[in-house]
Parts: sequence; C-alpha cells; structure tokens
Amino acid sequence: MHRRVMRRLIHDVGRRGAILLLLGGLVTLYGFGQLARPIPNKDGLRLLLIVMDLDCWSWTWIAAGVLAIGCAFLPEGWDWPGFTGLCLATAPWSASYLMSWWPLAENPRGWVSAAIFAAFGAIPLVIVGWDEPDRRARPREHDEN
Repeated sequence: MHRRVMRRLIHDVGRRGAILLLLGGLVTLYGFGQLARPIPNKDGLRLLLIVMDLDCWSWTWIAAGVLAIGCAFLPEGWDWPGFTGLCLATAPWSASYLMSWWPLAENPRGWVSAAIFAAFGAIPLVIVGWDEPDRRARPREHDEN
C-alpha cells in the first residue's frame, strides 16, 4: 500500500518535483530550527543580522521551503519559482559567511560555511535547467502489491 502511494506520488510530481519536495522540506526545517533553537555561534552572520534579526531570516527560509514544496506539484516550466526561492534563501547566508572570512577576517572558517550554503543553493540552479523525462517514453510500472 505505502509503496503504491509513493510510486504514484513520484510519478505525479516527477524528478524535478521530487527534488523540490526534498530541498523544500530541508529548507523549511532549517528555518523552523532557527526559530525553535537559534544557532548559538553567530560568527559569520553579523552582516545578515544588520539587515534583519534571525527570526525574520528564519521566516525567509520557511517561506522559500513552502514555495518549493508548493511548486513541486506544478508542471515543468511553471515550477521555476520554487527553484528560485531555494537559491535566494541560501545566497545571503553564503555571502555573509564569505565576507566574514574575507575581507572582514572575523571568522577564519567562514569560507567553509559559505561553500556549503553556495553548493546547496547551486543544486536548484542546475536542476531547473533539466527537462523532465518524457513519461510516454517510459514503460509504466505495474502495481503488484
């Protein structure tokens, strides 16, 4: 039963939608985690916190995640806002961590966090350019359970 539901969901949302569900869920949880228990070490976030407090940044993560999850159910070509939201959520964090490392020299490991946030934000940029495989060309799996 569960396997059939999962197969149907994956078939309906496709690969692009599955990525939006996965990354959107992670981004939403990250934002919620910042609201529930903010990170104690804010090294590298000084520039972000000048713009908005951490609660507001948490809500931007949650909004980007919910947008991505909602766009997962849209057809290819209409789902781009979800990918864009994921990139926009990570970009300020990556930039802040990078600048805390260089030129500000406040955070000697800021480049590590900057690279992680940049890589996470690059994933949607790569995937938004991928075409969904033609479902008519794929053989439909038969449910045996």
